[in-house]
Amino acid sequence: NQTGKKIYSMLPIKSRIQTWGKEIYFNIPKNDILIEKDAKEVFELGEIAYWNDGNAIAIGFGPTPVSKNTEIRLISKANHWANAKKPTELKKLEAFKNGEIIEVLKD
Repeated sequence: NQTGKKIYSMLPIKSRIQTWGKEIYFNIPKNDILIEKDAKEVFELGEIAYWNDGNAIAIGFGPTPVSKNTEIRLISKANHWANAKKPTELKKLEAFKNGEIIEVLKD
């Protein structure tokens, strides 16, 4: 989708992460990415989001403070733009702490 194409063109991206429940998110360079018509709040494990309201990539791997039961729910709608190759590996993100540096590279 358009979000994926624009983010891919920005790579590599290096940023400091923030955590929110079982989600990490990190800012990316300023851009003109618009909310897509299929934007959503609830994601499946392995789906990678671009959170327009925060200009950030969001990766959920379990419940957040606004989740109902075990769902992965963001605070507001976000664009689904990528899928993890090994979704269950995302659970390892729980070991990351606020302020750690993350780098997203081209595959």
